[in-house]
Amino acid sequence: MTAPASDRPLALTMGDPAGIGLDISLAVWANRQAWRTPPFILIGDPAALAERARILGHDIAIRETDCAGAIAAFDAALPVLPVACATLPRPGEPNSANAGAITGAIETAVRLTMEGATSAVVTNPIAKSVLYAAGFKFAGHTEFLADIGERATGEKLLPIMMLAGPKLKAVPVTIHIPLKDVPAQLTPDLIYRTCTITADDLKRRFGLASPRIAVAGLNPHAGEHGALGLEDDAIIRPVIDRLKAEGLDITGPLPADTMFHDRARATYDVAICMYHDQALIPAKALGFDDSVNVTLGLPFIRTSPDHGTAFSLAGKGVARADSLLAALRMAKELADNTVKANG
Repeated sequence: MTAPASDRPLALTMGDPAGIGLDISLAVWANRQAWRTPPFILIGDPAALAERARILGHDIAIRETDCAGAIAAFDAALPVLPVACATLPRPGEPNSANAGAITGAIETAVRLTMEGATSAVVTNPIAKSVLYAAGFKFAGHTEFLADIGERATGEKLLPIMMLAGPKLKAVPVTIHIPLKDVPAQLTPDLIYRTCTITADDLKRRFGLASPRIAVAGLNPHAGEHGALGLEDDAIIRPVIDRLKAEGLDITGPLPADTMFHDRARATYDVAICMYHDQALIPAKALGFDDSVNVTLGLPFIRTSPDHGTAFSLAGKGVARADSLLAALRMAKELADNTVKANG
């Protein structure tokens, strides 16, 4: 039997060890009492962590342990499950020689969570260019996580990116593709699956019994009845009508320029947007420091800070840990909610 979420640590990956992932991981542990940091085990290189602590002037105890000992150790020492780097990382100097440790930490975190040893995966930022130089074949973190989940379950997955903050939850239907390619990628099936997966995870993991979904149009003014584009009426609206008929509380397609002010946001729980920037610009404008990247549609919980590696800030003691702290807190909340939903 899987232990309750409260008895299992979160699995926090080190991310790219030349970036700020180590800095902010040290910060959330060092301030664990004042910030009420949920217990986690860091999957990464203890030597790299100790060196970054030295550079930053932190007097931090680091304890190598397994998941079972992490919560007991958390008050006294930062628990680490070792995944060794090929070479000791230097702040701000990414090295593709460490790509294997970066991806290995991610795979270990997912495996431990799917086995029930940890309650959720929280990932520190990676730099895709560093991994590409070592043969990484995925578009990004999200696609890699989906591949790990597919290999573990044998099921084809559709990972959904959500930016979740105190003021807005936003989901882009298409993610890391050029803007010119968006209309061709917006198939009825993709829009339908994005909406249903989002609704299911909002119920199971966010504790919303009947989530309210607002769907943005693709074109200005949601196409203005065809005057500014045909996709909204021809592709998006029929999907929304189908989902309404299936009982989903959903509205749209709505003009995106009037969806994100205070009164509009009070009418829905999540905004489904048609492309990356349509979702992420309002999400980051409304919660840059405390928004969380949540991946829906996976057989495990995954959250992440909503920022990148920030190599130029690494090792300087200026990186803010707000988003990582929010990611840890949200991962714990989603894990607790999932346990409740499963009875």
